[in-house]
Amino acid sequence: MKVRVLGSAAGGGFPQWNCNCTNCAGVRDGSVLARPRTQSSIVASGDDRSWVLFNASPDLLAQLRSFPALQPARALRDSAIADVVLVDAQLDHTLGLLMLREGKPLRIWCSERVRAELTSSHPIFELLEHYCGVDWQRLPIEPGSSFVIPSMDSVRCQALPVPGNAPPFSPARDAPEPGDNIALSLTETRSGRTLFYAPGLAAIEPPVAAALRQAHTLLVDGTFWSDDELLRLGVSTRRATQMGHLAQSGPGGMLEVLAPLPAERKILIHINNTNPILDERSAERALLDAARVEVAYDGLELEI
Repeated sequence: MKVRVLGSAAGGGFPQWNCNCTNCAGVRDGSVLARPRTQSSIVASGDDRSWVLFNASPDLLAQLRSFPALQPARALRDSAIADVVLVDAQLDHTLGLLMLREGKPLRIWCSERVRAELTSSHPIFELLEHYCGVDWQRLPIEPGSSFVIPSMDSVRCQALPVPGNAPPFSPARDAPEPGDNIALSLTETRSGRTLFYAPGLAAIEPPVAAALRQAHTLLVDGTFWSDDELLRLGVSTRRATQMGHLAQSGPGGMLEVLAPLPAERKILIHINNTNPILDERSAERALLDAARVEVAYDGLELEI
């Protein structure tokens, strides 16, 4: 299975269009050593011909242009994207669906909870019915369940409900239910090797802890360095955990969680523009380097 990171930033991208924090201002004027990043999304393939898109960010058109394999040009209208999988209903993971409206019905895998959001409070499925249409595939979240995506049939997928929060527009905001947020274990059946993908993760519950221990490669929530990051900057009244993200630092933080795990690669994704790890010369980035934890960037390629 091949995986490519299309976008590695959290909502708003990096630099964020209206932000003048140290990171955003510094990457614009060259005083901070950091790569610009688009909003979080990955693609995976079992055969190099058909690709599955995991989350459709608002930056999707630029991301498609950056990866020629997604446009094989086999016909007048063509795309190598055969399926779409959504881990939640957040804007930064769903708005890109509208960029895919000029083709065949979109085969979209998501939980019943996410489908409900995308047909009611955020009715993007209803909008798409006026263009290409949606072929919804129920993503099972029951313990022990798994599924296979036809366009990537050499990979067994397992969805795990994870702690997080529902989107700000959701009636379930601050009262999420199982299926509002998921993580995915993707196992290449021939080799038995597994990627664990969780761009949003507020806490480590036993099923998630087990999945983390079993995976060979981890691509996990790197949104914030500290739980009070946005509070200290004065740009939010919410802590990271209230927004559905486990910070990297502090007791019980992501770095502490990752330290004992046997995974060959431990990679942070969905990184907020305020996170100091974006600065490659920062003390926080040095701590990651010492812990052998990587920071995802747009264009990163993995072979599982």
